[in-house]
Amino acid sequence: MKKIKINILLIITCFIATNCGSTNDEIPIDKRYWDTNDYANVIRELKYNFLPDKKLPTFDDPETRIIIEKLTDTQNYAVVLDDKELGLNHKNKVAEPFFMRWKDMIYLYQTTDRNDKFVYEKEFITIYKFGLGLQLKYFKLGNDQAKEFADDPNSAEAKKHVTSNTNTLIKNFLTYLDLIDREKILSDQGKQMYAQGISQYFTELIKQHPNASYSTMERKIDLLSKKSSSDDIKLSLSKIKELIESKK
Repeated sequence: MKKIKINILLIITCFIATNCGSTNDEIPIDKRYWDTNDYANVIRELKYNFLPDKKLPTFDDPETRIIIEKLTDTQNYAVVLDDKELGLNHKNKVAEPFFMRWKDMIYLYQTTDRNDKFVYEKEFITIYKFGLGLQLKYFKLGNDQAKEFADDPNSAEAKKHVTSNTNTLIKNFLTYLDLIDREKILSDQGKQMYAQGISQYFTELIKQHPNASYSTMERKIDLLSKKSSSDDIKLSLSKIKELIESKK
């Protein structure tokens, strides 16, 4: 397996051009799917070994783009969490560290400049959307496990557990909307990317949990729709509210 050391840009260029590798701290570029250990290793490299005067991997840098593409590839978690041959317990044990590594990535890429603009706007939004998709699977697995392990899946206790998990998921999704309060931090392209995340993942959330309580989300949508100056964001919020109302 060919691997590269991230803190030497020349090695990255060498790998892409000639398929050479490094024997030190490694990034498994040619590995089809990254597991949580790969994520932990790569994030550690980015956090501690990346040269201070170098930017983190970005989509616009042809020499490091492959790294951020691998980090945000949703197939890395889907290949395990969607596998019908694997057990619920195993899947949950995989999903949890993926969730933790996602939070690590958010921390790395949330940097802003002197003008209060994201240094890594496309990367940050893509990473956040990566996490929204992950959470849809993570919390569903938790609910499925709670039902399977309960003596009576229809008992009040089992239903309470599932409802609590679902409410936590919805609460987590609401934090994505908090960025609208700082909408000026986003470029026009960033607003479009951000709005797409609302349209895609909030739609999936509501379709997956049509009977959940979305009253808090509706109130937040009403307030943010008035506050936002972006047509893209306003439209995405409007469609989500319509979808919520159609489920009542």
